[in-house]
Amino acid sequence: MASPRVLNVLAFDAARTGLVVLFFLYSSWSDYKSREVSDKVWIILGPLSLALTLTDILLYDPSSLVSYAICFALTSTFAIILFYAGGFGGADAKALMCLALALPFAPDQLVTPLSGQPSLISKSFFPITVFSNSVLFAAFTAVALLVYNAFWRLKTHEPLFEGDLGKESLGKKITVMITGYKAPIRKLKEKWHVYPMEDSEETPEKSTKRKLLLLPKDEGREEIVERLDRAIDAGAIKDRIWATPGLPMLIFITAGLIVALFLGDIVWVCIRLVLR
Repeated sequence: MASPRVLNVLAFDAARTGLVVLFFLYSSWSDYKSREVSDKVWIILGPLSLALTLTDILLYDPSSLVSYAICFALTSTFAIILFYAGGFGGADAKALMCLALALPFAPDQLVTPLSGQPSLISKSFFPITVFSNSVLFAAFTAVALLVYNAFWRLKTHEPLFEGDLGKESLGKKITVMITGYKAPIRKLKEKWHVYPMEDSEETPEKSTKRKLLLLPKDEGREEIVERLDRAIDAGAIKDRIWATPGLPMLIFITAGLIVALFLGDIVWVCIRLVLR
């Protein structure tokens, strides 16, 4: 029978893990539905996570306090850098920082991953494992979009990049093919979270010039959609526009967390399979 100390540690692990999973699931749903996550989520999750983890450490493992501080500092720095570099949204960065407060180390006493004991990174920097898993899931989405676009080309026999778009660089074309797909303008007008990945403008010669957009943003979205709509109505371009659903990274982070808990560090699992 487990000692009271072990049971108490497991109770803290269960509370922190359940708290993070619950809040991440809610924030993912909110991000998907409205592309917004209220700051109240992180204002509640952050202090609760800090209180539970600090209490657990101070009562049962004071020696890990420095490691906890290092994990949070490194994770926060990493998240902030990604945010300012444009690779993360504000909610994504806050989620990663809250995760570092709640689960700095893999809760392996509570949940042993199917892949076996957690990797060294998971034991010391669990948020990094979650992040690496989430990046892999995002990469799988890129592969799926690339395959979808290839099948669309074979099925319709229409060019993927017609007119001026055909003159764009190979790098831009590949980027668009792994992050977007061809959609009718109606879809962009009906679903505000679907972003155009191209724009059009009328030249002084009264012709229409098109260009690819690699970083779709909320700012100016409606104006771009209106320009494309006018070009389609005028018959200048076909009613098939490059667009991206802009899936929230929080969904991938949440999936990465759940997989990290029950399967483990996917990158480490792949490395072990290759080295066998």
